[in-house]
Amino acid sequence: MNDTTNETPEQNPEDEALSPTAEEFQVSQPGNINPEVLQNISVNLSIEVGRTNIKIKDLMRLTQGSVVELDRIAGEPLDLLVNDTVVAQGEVVLVNDRYGIRLTRVVPSTDRLKSL
Repeated sequence: MNDTTNETPEQNPEDEALSPTAEEFQVSQPGNINPEVLQNISVNLSIEVGRTNIKIKDLMRLTQGSVVELDRIAGEPLDLLVNDTVVAQGEVVLVNDRYGIRLTRVVPSTDRLKSL
Protein backbone atom coordinates (compact mmCIF):
# COMPACT_ATOMS: atom_id res chain seq x y z
CA MET A 1 0.00 0.00 0.00
CA ASN A 2 1.37 3.43 -0.98
CA ASP A 3 1.29 6.10 1.66
CA THR A 4 0.86 9.49 -0.08
CA THR A 5 0.45 12.77 1.67
CA ASN A 6 -0.25 16.28 0.52
CA GLU A 7 2.75 17.76 2.28
CA THR A 8 4.72 20.37 0.42
CA PRO A 9 8.50 20.03 0.43
CA GLU A 10 10.44 22.47 2.56
CA GLN A 11 11.80 25.47 0.68
CA ASN A 12 15.55 25.66 0.58
CA PRO A 13 16.83 29.29 0.82
CA GLU A 14 19.42 28.53 -1.89
CA ASP A 15 16.59 27.52 -4.30
CA GLU A 16 14.92 30.89 -3.81
CA ALA A 17 18.13 32.66 -4.87
CA LEU A 18 18.15 30.66 -8.14
CA SER A 19 14.49 31.33 -8.94
CA PRO A 20 13.80 34.21 -11.32
CA THR A 21 12.26 37.27 -9.78
CA ALA A 22 9.09 38.95 -11.00
CA GLU A 23 11.22 41.85 -12.21
CA GLU A 24 13.13 39.53 -14.57
CA PHE A 25 9.83 38.64 -16.26
CA GLN A 26 8.85 42.28 -16.80
CA VAL A 27 8.50 43.32 -20.45
CA SER A 28 11.60 45.21 -21.41
CA GLN A 29 11.41 48.66 -22.92
CA PRO A 30 11.42 48.85 -26.75
CA GLY A 31 14.97 49.02 -28.02
CA ASN A 32 16.38 47.04 -25.07
CA ILE A 33 16.60 43.77 -27.01
CA ASN A 34 19.83 41.90 -26.47
CA PRO A 35 21.47 41.70 -29.94
CA GLU A 36 23.22 38.44 -29.05
CA VAL A 37 19.84 36.76 -28.58
CA LEU A 38 18.61 37.97 -31.98
CA GLN A 39 21.79 36.93 -33.77
CA ASN A 40 21.37 33.30 -32.70
CA ILE A 41 17.81 32.88 -34.03
CA SER A 42 17.66 30.60 -37.08
CA VAL A 43 15.59 31.61 -40.10
CA ASN A 44 14.66 29.79 -43.28
CA LEU A 45 16.24 31.39 -46.36
CA SER A 46 15.03 30.38 -49.82
CA ILE A 47 15.17 31.56 -53.43
CA GLU A 48 12.04 31.49 -55.56
CA VAL A 49 12.41 31.14 -59.32
CA GLY A 50 8.67 31.33 -59.98
CA ARG A 51 5.27 29.80 -59.36
CA THR A 52 2.40 28.21 -61.21
CA ASN A 53 -0.97 26.61 -60.52
CA ILE A 54 -1.83 23.29 -62.12
CA LYS A 55 -4.64 20.81 -61.68
CA ILE A 56 -3.97 17.55 -59.87
CA LYS A 57 -4.67 15.56 -63.06
CA ASP A 58 -1.88 17.52 -64.81
CA LEU A 59 0.41 17.04 -61.83
CA MET A 60 -0.15 13.27 -62.02
CA ARG A 61 0.89 13.28 -65.70
CA LEU A 62 4.32 14.80 -65.01
CA THR A 63 7.22 12.50 -65.88
CA GLN A 64 10.95 12.83 -66.23
CA GLY A 65 11.60 15.40 -68.94
CA SER A 66 8.28 17.22 -68.45
CA VAL A 67 8.46 21.02 -68.50
CA VAL A 68 6.46 23.12 -66.04
CA GLU A 69 6.05 26.74 -67.14
CA LEU A 70 6.43 29.30 -64.36
CA ASP A 71 4.92 32.76 -64.03
CA ARG A 72 8.27 34.56 -64.20
CA ILE A 73 9.83 35.88 -67.40
CA ALA A 74 13.38 34.74 -68.21
CA GLY A 75 15.90 37.30 -66.97
CA GLU A 76 13.56 38.65 -64.28
CA PRO A 77 15.11 38.89 -60.79
CA LEU A 78 14.57 35.98 -58.40
CA ASP A 79 12.98 36.49 -54.98
CA LEU A 80 14.98 35.97 -51.79
CA LEU A 81 12.61 34.93 -49.01
CA VAL A 82 13.22 34.80 -45.27
CA ASN A 83 10.58 32.71 -43.52
CA ASP A 84 8.34 33.01 -46.63
CA THR A 85 8.58 36.83 -46.75
CA VAL A 86 10.28 38.48 -49.74
CA VAL A 87 13.16 40.57 -48.44
CA ALA A 88 15.26 41.04 -51.60
CA GLN A 89 15.62 40.23 -55.28
CA GLY A 90 18.67 39.20 -57.21
CA GLU A 91 20.32 37.16 -59.92
CA VAL A 92 21.91 33.71 -59.86
CA VAL A 93 25.71 33.58 -59.68
CA LEU A 94 28.24 30.76 -59.35
CA VAL A 95 30.46 30.77 -56.25
CA ASN A 96 33.09 28.00 -56.20
CA ASP A 97 30.88 25.59 -58.22
CA ARG A 98 27.84 26.39 -56.07
CA TYR A 99 24.86 28.56 -56.81
CA GLY A 100 24.51 31.88 -55.05
CA ILE A 101 22.46 35.04 -55.46
CA ARG A 102 23.72 38.57 -56.05
CA LEU A 103 21.25 41.00 -54.53
CA THR A 104 20.05 43.68 -56.91
CA ARG A 105 17.25 45.10 -54.77
CA VAL A 106 16.47 44.95 -51.04
CA VAL A 107 12.83 45.42 -50.05
CA PRO A 108 12.50 48.31 -47.56
CA SER A 109 11.54 47.14 -44.07
CA THR A 110 8.37 49.27 -44.16
CA ASP A 111 7.15 47.31 -47.20
CA ARG A 112 8.04 43.98 -45.56
CA LEU A 113 6.02 44.86 -42.47
CA LYS A 114 2.95 45.59 -44.61
CA SER A 115 2.98 42.03 -45.95
CA LEU A 116 2.87 40.44 -42.48
